[in-house]
Amino acid sequence: MAENSVAESTTDIIAKGELRYLVAEELKLAASLLYQAYYDDPLLMDLFQAHKPDYEKRLRATVREELAAFWEAQQPMIGVFDGDSLLGVACLTRPGKSFGPGRYWHWRLKMLLTAGYVSTMQLVDKELLIQQAMQQSLGEQLADNDYHMLAFLAVHPRYQQNGWGDLLVRAASQALADDQQSAGIAVYVTIDNHLKLFFQHGYQVVQELMVGEVAGRLLFCPRQAAQQSQYEESADAI
Repeated sequence: MAENSVAESTTDIIAKGELRYLVAEELKLAASLLYQAYYDDPLLMDLFQAHKPDYEKRLRATVREELAAFWEAQQPMIGVFDGDSLLGVACLTRPGKSFGPGRYWHWRLKMLLTAGYVSTMQLVDKELLIQQAMQQSLGEQLADNDYHMLAFLAVHPRYQQNGWGDLLVRAASQALADDQQSAGIAVYVTIDNHLKLFFQHGYQVVQELMVGEVAGRLLFCPRQAAQQSQYEESADAI
């Protein structure tokens, strides 16, 4: 598993905030936070049929199985902590490497048993649609789909509007800097109020994309833009 630290340049940027890679014992904390933060997310409400009974059960199962799959595939999962309190989480995946729409057979089996067939297939279709859109728009830049996808970025509702999301985006850029094979970071955004955060860090719109009944924008931050953003932030801090 990845070393349990994040480069010093992204540590303690905000008072009392400590960034580090999650360990296995912290996955339940992360799952609880993500469930609360994404409960009203329009995309997940559509994918997991919020209008039908047991939406909460399907959402909890999906978050739990996603984190377990991320852990097994050694995908970067970064948490920001204040003491023992987990304030926010950022999870990245590598669609063209050890993680993507195909997933592991046991992940699909667990998802089918807990989230149901429709929700499982819609989640897989969503990832495939995004991967195809990335190739269609940026194929020449993405050899063998070698980029990161920001799968989850969330701050606990109690701690929002305090700069933790900005810190997590910067931490994701640092994780990118530590992986020289990745061309950049993509993220699919369905809430317009969240766009400004990513634009501030060098993300650009790749394509407007419908996933199910939800419209969103697929953004991408190339490695060079991420490095430039980090350089400018470091210069401002001097």
